[in-house]
Amino acid sequence: MRVKREYRDREQTEVAVLDALVDRAEDGMTVFELRAAVEVDIDDLESALSTLKTDDLIVVDLEGSDTLIKPADRVVPDEPTDPNDEQTIADWLRERLPF
Repeated sequence: MRVKREYRDREQTEVAVLDALVDRAEDGMTVFELRAAVEVDIDDLESALSTLKTDDLIVVDLEGSDTLIKPADRVVPDEPTDPNDEQTIADWLRERLPF
């Protein structure tokens, strides 16, 4: 599942983190699981998580000895997205042109 469209115009790592979290919204993910899912440098992941936390787009949940990161409810789409949903031309242009 992908994060809501209004949150897709963020930095690429942030969007990748949100997408990974939305896929496991109920369970949440540890930092190690996120790093494996997003496949970025730990410094980039730390920066993205910090920005997302500051913007209240993620929730950090301490469960026992585990720290789980979950997406904020407003980030999770109401209905599942179609896995065949292709990238729009606007999305493609946004990624390639410096706006």
